[in-house]
Amino acid sequence: MKKLMIVVSLLLVPGFVFAQGNVSGTVTDAQSGDGLPGANIVVVGTTYGAAADANGDYEIENVPVGSYELRVSFIGYEIATQNISVSAGGTATADFALEQIALISEGVMISASRARERETPVAFTDVKKEMIEANLGSRDIPLALDVTPSVYATMQGGGAGDARINVRGFNQRNVAIMINGVPVNDMENGWVYWSNWDGVGDAAESIQIQRGLSAINLATPSIGGTMNIITDPTALEQSGSFKQEFGSGAFIKSTGQFASGQINDNYAFNGTLVRKFGDGVIDKTWTDAWAYYAGATYNINDNNRLELYAVGAPQLHGQNLYKQNIGIYSASFAKDLGADEYDPAALLIYPEQGREYNQTWGAVSSSYKGMQWWNEGEHQRYDPSFINERENFFHKPQVNLNWFSKINDQMGLYSIFYYSGGHGGGTGTYGSIRWDYSKGPNGVSRQADWDATIARNKTSSDASAFGALRNSRNNQWTLGAISKLNYKLNESTQLIAGIDWRTAEIEHYYELRDLLGAGYYVDYNNEFDVTDADRRKGLGDKVNYFNTNTVDWLGGFLQAEYTQNLFTIYGTAGYSAVKYSYTDHFTNVGGKELYTEADWIKAAQVKGGAMYRATEDVEVYGNFGFVEKTPIFDNVISDFDGTKSDNPANEKFQSYEAGVNLHALSNQLTLKTSLYYTSWKDRANTRQVTLLDGTENLIFLSGMNQLHQGVEVEAAYQPIKMFRLDAVASVGNWKYMDDVNGRYKEFTATGQIETPYTYYVKDLRVGDQPQTQIAIAASVTPMKGLNARVVMKNYMENYADWDPFSRTSETDRAESWKAPNYNVFDFHAYYRLPMKFSGVGVQLFAHAFNILDTEYIQDAVDNSSFNAYTDNGKTHSADDAEVYFGIPRTYNVGLRLNF
Repeated sequence: MKKLMIVVSLLLVPGFVFAQGNVSGTVTDAQSGDGLPGANIVVVGTTYGAAADANGDYEIENVPVGSYELRVSFIGYEIATQNISVSAGGTATADFALEQIALISEGVMISASRARERETPVAFTDVKKEMIEANLGSRDIPLALDVTPSVYATMQGGGAGDARINVRGFNQRNVAIMINGVPVNDMENGWVYWSNWDGVGDAAESIQIQRGLSAINLATPSIGGTMNIITDPTALEQSGSFKQEFGSGAFIKSTGQFASGQINDNYAFNGTLVRKFGDGVIDKTWTDAWAYYAGATYNINDNNRLELYAVGAPQLHGQNLYKQNIGIYSASFAKDLGADEYDPAALLIYPEQGREYNQTWGAVSSSYKGMQWWNEGEHQRYDPSFINERENFFHKPQVNLNWFSKINDQMGLYSIFYYSGGHGGGTGTYGSIRWDYSKGPNGVSRQADWDATIARNKTSSDASAFGALRNSRNNQWTLGAISKLNYKLNESTQLIAGIDWRTAEIEHYYELRDLLGAGYYVDYNNEFDVTDADRRKGLGDKVNYFNTNTVDWLGGFLQAEYTQNLFTIYGTAGYSAVKYSYTDHFTNVGGKELYTEADWIKAAQVKGGAMYRATEDVEVYGNFGFVEKTPIFDNVISDFDGTKSDNPANEKFQSYEAGVNLHALSNQLTLKTSLYYTSWKDRANTRQVTLLDGTENLIFLSGMNQLHQGVEVEAAYQPIKMFRLDAVASVGNWKYMDDVNGRYKEFTATGQIETPYTYYVKDLRVGDQPQTQIAIAASVTPMKGLNARVVMKNYMENYADWDPFSRTSETDRAESWKAPNYNVFDFHAYYRLPMKFSGVGVQLFAHAFNILDTEYIQDAVDNSSFNAYTDNGKTHSADDAEVYFGIPRTYNVGLRLNF
């Protein structure tokens, strides 16, 4: 009987196996034909389903024989269904071309100024969610753009969130960074602090980098380009995931995500919560951070939709803010540069400390139990065995309320109301600190000796501190509104009018963080503290300065766009104004605060472009623009004493761009090329002078002009599904155009004088970004669910950063030091297991960065004021530069569970 049951079982197994079949197909955008990676395909009424891969392809295996309804959903698109029949051993094919939900797609495109394939005449690159997840490896989000022409992103000193990005030779102050259509560049100085946006990489649905003046119609600093990050919209289907990561430097990160799916066809919610910590790869660049993202949507009716987004990242991290002489990081690297570039004698002054060296920390005895002050309270220090001289702590939440309203068939109103707060700062020393000078005979790369400082403070006869740690606080509140009215004149022409309003208040002050064994600190920096009691400052008290700056911004624009058959033409004209004020809260003897208010500064911009679709496979485009950029706060009002400029001058940018996009070999090959020419005139340079009435004034010294021009190539080739090759190249020619000559007047005790100024910069190269870049990425998918990618990045003509206003000697016409060319290889892989466990899908992933452990210089400053070897003079050579080496080989591995 037992043998009979075995025989029957064996006979039944083949029948069961062959009573199954597969379902496969492709999910694309109905308008562009592009695949929709991540689209969700479900066999209705069963547990069978799949997600589309990077090309939009999907396959559902082992579906029982029968007739089914297949349902496809993708964020921002209409749900589509098809009826299919699955036969034994066969494969049913079902392709889907999804239509975008008009209200959502138009809302995102218009409110966030997104460029569109085959329509928008600018150079741009889209990095979609699947590519971000496959390549970022929990690095700072600018590193997701490392295979993009004319884009250079580095981790700088290696601290979490301390990255920077340059585009076409312009740093972040001239690159507009936007999250969900809202500019996030600092309102005072234009910089971007990526530690504030630590969770955005996990919540990003896509990143679009528009190079050049871009198609953005807001008056933002989009000179080098615009980096536009769109976070995850609410999903149509219910889902959840958990991701656990481990990496170099004891890095551990946990990420949970959920999506409610549509509730009653009206509501949807989603969210992301991140917790990460680690010691850091570079010495004491530890991180202790949270990040969160939450989204909610409410479809009021078919014509009105509300979206609410909140993102933030409360974090603490140790920093490495001081670049070093090359010898400090690697003596062998310095020697290999040659004696004509790096004098071997410099190694006696700068002895090797290793690639992971960080100057900004020092050991401390665990017996020291002194409390530290930050975030309005007392706390234990991060680690009992050391203290960071430079540490960052900040939380900058941003909340958006979007209202997309279709007024009628011709008109739509798309508005964003937002709030962004920010509380935190960075640390440093205050007063007299004892230093450890053991890192070389001259102690050039000194580190704080905390135990010696504490011991010295305890010798004070009155318990006062000789030296302490301070926080440099930055507390800010920003409110803003962006509203765009879109009017379709006809099928070919649409008009957009918009306003952009922002107001910000920013508090700046020092506060005492750690008294280092003392009872208080006596501060003489406030001239209005006249008694000993006034000058005694305790933990958390304000010292040195305390001021509030305000920024008020108002802008508007008009845009027209014409699209018909072969042509798309657009033009934008905008006008903006900014106003600054300054209040010094250290009151004088009369109890009054110093208040300075500048006049409104106005600026205009004009942009336009056209695309000609020569064939289905070839597009030709061109664009131009003239942009005035208002000066940053510090160039209008001095944060030191409130001195203001009565006649601030705008910087002026003029740009021209042309390009060709080619799609060949049945869309297996995409090739994009672009040429650009951008001139920057009257780069801001201020000087404080005395006027006839004895008051101080800031004046602008004009005439500093530079030219950025170059060529870019971007290619993608996928001859078969299992192999894809991406390649980008860019060659720039960025230089200063002419020497600068001028004169300015000021008054002294003896009367009026006229002072000449000259800067000798003609034809010198712009530094801070490699002018030639090449990147190649090869991806293979040898089996379903498995993908591996190798990326090679090559950087050349990397001139060190330098200040053109420092070139005041006619004999000093040498180029800034040029760092050696370098190659870096990265590896990425992921594997989606073919089976689910109790309905849970599993994905494994791994990243290896700088897999060959290459030593290279990624950031450099010419003729360092702190770390130059001066015995042979400052000659713009390697021994005069201060640098950051690239991060050594690191890894990131983990798993993701999808529910």
